[in-house]
Amino acid sequence: MARSRRHDGGSSKTIYAAIASNVGIAITKLIAALFTGSSSMLAEGIHSFIDTANEGFLLLGLHRAKKPANARHPFGYGVEVYFWAFIVAILIFGLGAGFSVFEGVEGLLTEEPSAIEAPIVALVVLGLAFCFEGYSWSVAFREFQKRRNGEGLIADFRDLKDPSVFVVLFEDSAACVGVLIAAVCVGLSWATGNPVFDPIGSILIGILLAATATFLAIEVKGLIIGEAASNKIETAVRRAMERHAEIIAINELRTLHLGPNDVLLTASCDFRDNVLSQDVEAAVSELEAEVKAKFPIIRRLYIEVQSREAHRRMELAEANLD
Repeated sequence: MARSRRHDGGSSKTIYAAIASNVGIAITKLIAALFTGSSSMLAEGIHSFIDTANEGFLLLGLHRAKKPANARHPFGYGVEVYFWAFIVAILIFGLGAGFSVFEGVEGLLTEEPSAIEAPIVALVVLGLAFCFEGYSWSVAFREFQKRRNGEGLIADFRDLKDPSVFVVLFEDSAACVGVLIAAVCVGLSWATGNPVFDPIGSILIGILLAATATFLAIEVKGLIIGEAASNKIETAVRRAMERHAEIIAINELRTLHLGPNDVLLTASCDFRDNVLSQDVEAAVSELEAEVKAKFPIIRRLYIEVQSREAHRRMELAEANLD
């Protein structure tokens, strides 16, 4: 029951923490980039500004997803948060990765790459940036931990349907790794006196961002085109239906996420022939109340009364059409 409650507040907290960290980090990185002339530092500064804009888009998505349903959108606007999360993935790839790779390649193609000035300043700034990014990451990770189902790290992540958590978590993970890449490359340029390591760092950061954006785009795409609720929810609902003596078979059970905290559930059930219509209505009403009480995330539930034979005939007819 506790795992099924709404998490809107936690989602917003995760995003606000990321914005607060990224604004200060971005300004500091860009000032340091201008002062040191480091390509890696400039790439990281642009990366942080893009992350800040991305979190703004996620907040916009959360806000628009709360719009009430209407005649044109009878199931509400919950999917909007997935759309804006997809825009975030595109921005990370197009702007973040694109600029970083361009800046690095341009630095490598320069006949005489300029050495980094005051590299110790760059390293200090990157160290501070890592601390702030780490704090933002910890907020997102704690929110993720609250929502885990205990099925394993990868499985729990794949079951997480709230992009405001997993997008921030992956953005901050990429940011922490990007800071380490920049620090290593600045350090190598300083230690060896060879400035070529700095633009190489910028290219590596771009590749990291491209990989992050691609992974996020794949995850969000699945949510946009429609993903089922977790197996845990579907199994629990099926068991609740099977406990009703009036139901002799569950022909079909389908779920669909209409938003991070909004699931549509439909089912086709075969009731005993000797059950009166008013008893069928009472059983459906009781089942709906039971399911919604146990899983508040299921906000719409539709049960179709249909015999097994009629359902099989319908499936065969649909198969023949295909």
